[in-house]
Amino acid sequence: MNMMLIMLINVSLASLLVTIAFWLPQLNIYTEKASPYECGFDPLGSARLPFSMKFFLVAITFLLFDLEIALLLPLPWASQSINLKTTLTMALALVSLLAASLAYEWTEEGLEWNE
Repeated sequence: MNMMLIMLINVSLASLLVTIAFWLPQLNIYTEKASPYECGFDPLGSARLPFSMKFFLVAITFLLFDLEIALLLPLPWASQSINLKTTLTMALALVSLLAASLAYEWTEEGLEWNE
């Protein structure tokens, strides 16, 4: 008897919540609420729009430099070296590599946004 009563209460409560969730959003429909927004692009339009290759290259460059910084931050703990000179030499080598790659990107105009 208790099991049937619990099942009846659960089913009726679930049905009530589904009914409220189904009918409540239909009361206030605004065009701004109904329109999807996806990073400034219209998701209902054509999916085959031309993509800016410069934007893609700048984004990839940002990810590479961000990864190098993420490798530089835990370097003192990751090296497990007691010698400070060794740790500083490794950090200087990584920063030098980062600076050289930034200079290369700059000379190759990889950071320019003009098309």
